[in-house]
Amino acid sequence: MKRAFYQTISNKEIKMNNRSNIYRTLWENNDLSRQKLVSMLHLSLPTVTQNLVALENEGLVRASGIESFTGGRNAKTYSIVNDARIALGVDITKSNITTVAVDLRGKIIAKSKMKAEFAIDDSYYRIIGDEVEKLVSENGIDKKKILGIGFGVPGLTTPDNQEVFYGEILKFAGTGCKDFAKYVPYPAAIFNDAKAAGFAEAWINRSIKNMFYILLSNNVGGAVYIANERYMGDNIRSGEVGHIIIEPDGEKCYCGQKGCVDPYCSATVLSSYTNGNLELFFRKLDEGDEKALAIWEKYMQYLARAVINVRMLFDCPIVIGGYVGEFFDKYIDDLRILVQGSTIIDPADDFILPCKFKQEAIAAGAAVHFINDFLNNI
Repeated sequence: MKRAFYQTISNKEIKMNNRSNIYRTLWENNDLSRQKLVSMLHLSLPTVTQNLVALENEGLVRASGIESFTGGRNAKTYSIVNDARIALGVDITKSNITTVAVDLRGKIIAKSKMKAEFAIDDSYYRIIGDEVEKLVSENGIDKKKILGIGFGVPGLTTPDNQEVFYGEILKFAGTGCKDFAKYVPYPAAIFNDAKAAGFAEAWINRSIKNMFYILLSNNVGGAVYIANERYMGDNIRSGEVGHIIIEPDGEKCYCGQKGCVDPYCSATVLSSYTNGNLELFFRKLDEGDEKALAIWEKYMQYLARAVINVRMLFDCPIVIGGYVGEFFDKYIDDLRILVQGSTIIDPADDFILPCKFKQEAIAAGAAVHFINDFLNNI
C-alpha cells in the first residue's frame, strides 16, 4: 500500500514534468512538430500527443503550420499562444504613472502613461486603479487571462515583494501592495525599479551568465546577477551603484552623502535641459546642439567612473539600461573608449553592453515576474 502511494506520487510528478518540459520547449522554440518534440525531449509519441491535445484544449498551445517537406509526410507544427496569459506592470515615479501589459514572451502589447504627482493618499491609489482598468478595457484584455500586476518603485522592497522598507526618493517607506493595489483586482507584487528592469534584461538576455545592470532612470540603481541568479545581498541592498561616491565632497544625494553617482548620472541630469523630455535631449544631441553636447560629455565622464568601479568589483558584463539605456546604442562605443583609457583591469572594452529590453523596462520587468512564475509552474 505504501509503495503504491509513492508510485502514484512519482507518476504524477513525471506527468507534470513532461507537460512542463513540452510547454517550455515550445516557448523556447516556435513551430515544432510532435516528432521534433519526441526527438528533443526523448519522450514517446503518445506522451507528446496527449500533452499537446491537453495544452490545446486549455488554449495554451495552437497548431501553427506545416513543417517543410523532409522527404516524408508533412508534419503539423505547434507554438504557444502568446496572449494566453497576460501580466500587468506599473512604473511609479514622482510625476508619472506608466502602465503596461505584456504577453507570455515579455512583449509589451499595450501601454499608457499619464502625469500624476505621487501622494500617499486614497485619491492617488484610485488613479492607479482607474489607469489599470482603462488599459485593460481599452485594449480588450480578457481579465481571466491576467496573472497579476507588478509595481516598479524607486525604493527597496521586502523579500515577499509586498512592502517598501526604504523609500527616501518619494518618502514612502511603509507603503506597499496594500496601497498601490487597493483598487486593482489582481494578485500584486512590488519591486525596486532597478531590480525589476534588471530582471527583464536577464530574462530576455539568457546568454549572459553574470551581469551587472545599471539603471539610468530618474534615479540610478543596479541589479547583480551571478550564475544566472540575482544576488540580493544580506540585507536586500545589493547593486546600489547610485550611491558609490565618484566626486568627493560633490553634489548632495538624497541618501545624505555627497558626490554619489545618482545626482551625476540620473536621466534628469539630461532631461532637465529639455523640460523633462529625454527624447528631445537626444534629438538635440544628434543635431549637434552645443549645450546638449557639453552636458553629455560631462555626463559620460561620470558614467565612465561608475562603470570602472563596478568592473573592478564584479569583473563581469555591464549592461546600460533604464530610460537613458533606450537611446544608448549609438553611444556605447564612446563609453567604451572612456573606460578603456582609464581602467587598469584589462584593455577589453566589450564588457559594456547596451540593454536589449529598451522600452518601459521597469514596468515590463515588474510584470515579467508573473510570466516567469507561470512558466516555472505550468
